Amino acid sequence: MTGNPLFRIAAAIYKWIIHFNTTWLQPLFLLVIRLYWGWQFFLTGKGKLGDIPKVTGFFHSLGIPFPELNAYLAGCTECFGGLLLLAGLASRVTTLPLIFTMIIAYLTASPDAVKHIFSKPDDFVTADPFLFLLAAVIVFLFGPGPLSLDGLIGRILKCRAAGQPSQSASAS
Repeated sequence: MTGNPLFRIAAAIYKWIIHFNTTWLQPLFLLVIRLYWGWQFFLTGKGKLGDIPKVTGFFHSLGIPFPELNAYLAGCTECFGGLLLLAGLASRVTTLPLIFTMIIAYLTASPDAVKHIFSKPDDFVTADPFLFLLAAVIVFLFGPGPLSLDGLIGRILKCRAAGQPSQSASAS
């Protein structure tokens, strides 16, 4: 079977697709996700911080305890977390409070969408927090990609580590 020329051609095409995907598409995809959704998080956080009384009133109407404090927390998390996401700095750590904020947004502003996630999935995926949550989860799971400050820092640390002799070799 491996001697078949069609199989070899198909295998070569498959290897090229995988290489192209991991070399070009994944980094670009993660960059686009970070830039677009980092900016969206920044704008929503900035909007909250720019009108705290309105956000406090909305949070109060949802029954969120300490609505003013939570308005500041949500606004700061989204605003500054969005900026860090844009830069790709401390990305995985940054997504944790963003994910938490979006889960709280779901539970408080769209509880029916959460309750009926399986019976009415359209309500769940069309709720406002869905795409914000999805973007944060993608960056948490796959990282910010090489086109980020995290990626740059990782490459610098890797180069420095490669340039220095290992401690085990110097100890002997």
